[in-house]
Amino acid sequence: MLIAFSVAPSGVGTASAENADGSVHDAVAAAVAVVRASALPHRTTSMFTEIEGEWDEVFDVVKRATDAVLPYGSRVSLVLKADIRPGRTGEIDGKIERLERAIDDAS
Repeated sequence: MLIAFSVAPSGVGTASAENADGSVHDAVAAAVAVVRASALPHRTTSMFTEIEGEWDEVFDVVKRATDAVLPYGSRVSLVLKADIRPGRTGEIDGKIERLERAIDDAS
């Protein structure tokens, strides 16, 4: 399965540094560190982090990443999107490769 998720704090937490611009990069960095330490295939973009694996391992990483953000705010927002396709692996890259081929074929 593939999960795209975004996790961000709001309010003031115990680990919050005052960011006049409202940036949450320190909290996001804490979440991404959890994802990277998981060794699951992953990709982080400006808006989401994608991870690939089995249901239980992916959701364990999402929970731990969310927990890593908790100290940065009095509440946390979590957005998830899942692509559940039993029997498929390597889709984090495979979907992009198929898209690029389709674009090339259309040109």
